[in-house]
Amino acid sequence: MSKFFGSVDEVTPRLTDAGYLPSIDIATAVFLADHLGKPLLIEGPAGVGKTELAKAVATASTADLIRLQCYEGIDEARALYEWNHAKQLLRITSERAGWDDTRDHVFTEDFLLARPLLAAIRNPDPTVLLIDELDKADVELEGLLLEVLGDYQVSIPELGTITAVRKPFVIVTSNANRDLSEALKRRCLYLHIDYPTAELERAIVRMKVPELDEALGEPVVRVAGALRELSLRKPPSIAETVDWARTLVALGTRSLTGTVVRSTLGVLLKYRADHRIASERLSLDPDEGTER
Repeated sequence: MSKFFGSVDEVTPRLTDAGYLPSIDIATAVFLADHLGKPLLIEGPAGVGKTELAKAVATASTADLIRLQCYEGIDEARALYEWNHAKQLLRITSERAGWDDTRDHVFTEDFLLARPLLAAIRNPDPTVLLIDELDKADVELEGLLLEVLGDYQVSIPELGTITAVRKPFVIVTSNANRDLSEALKRRCLYLHIDYPTAELERAIVRMKVPELDEALGEPVVRVAGALRELSLRKPPSIAETVDWARTLVALGTRSLTGTVVRSTLGVLLKYRADHRIASERLSLDPDEGTER
């Protein structure tokens, strides 16, 4: 695998230029995954920047980003490869020869449909392979991943083993809704990303929404942090904090009053029960502060 980064110190400015502010732990994990040629398994709550990190690595390295979005029921045909059965049938029906003579003609590259895992293995250009939200997939998919993550190859019975021409930089993300197998974890380096510190989140908001009134940066982050301390079904993510900052800019807001928070709470919270909890625990009086 071609090395994307020369040192840990190189990771931070390049990811920052790509629009991602990494902590020293994140920068170190990215460098080690790159240097050791190991997949990087990232766990943490939804919306803390796991997927954005993969995008930033690809941008910083001018690499192709190939994404496998996991979901319940995803199988080999959607993750690895499948045969173009319609094209094979047309070929078979057009041939006058028997099956024994035709079989070798229909299981060739011309009839192979590469899905994200195989596409990443076969890509000769620098590649970041993002296996996103693996915990949403069935455990059987993990078995399909072991060969790719361990040996950077895919075995196709009809064609043989296809080994990576150029090993991709692999990032696997999980919201930790279920435990991943030890076999999969053994093949990966591990990184846990939590919600950022208030200082880092303010820096993220400043970078993503530079037009936000400077006086609003601190209270925006403080309110988002206060909401995360509540027992909510879905606490606000970093992306939702950024969206809220953009909302305030669009509204021309200069002061974060209870009225403003209450009227824009739908940007941060996406469940009615969470709105009720927030309204009860935070002071949302029209002209007063936002915390009790």
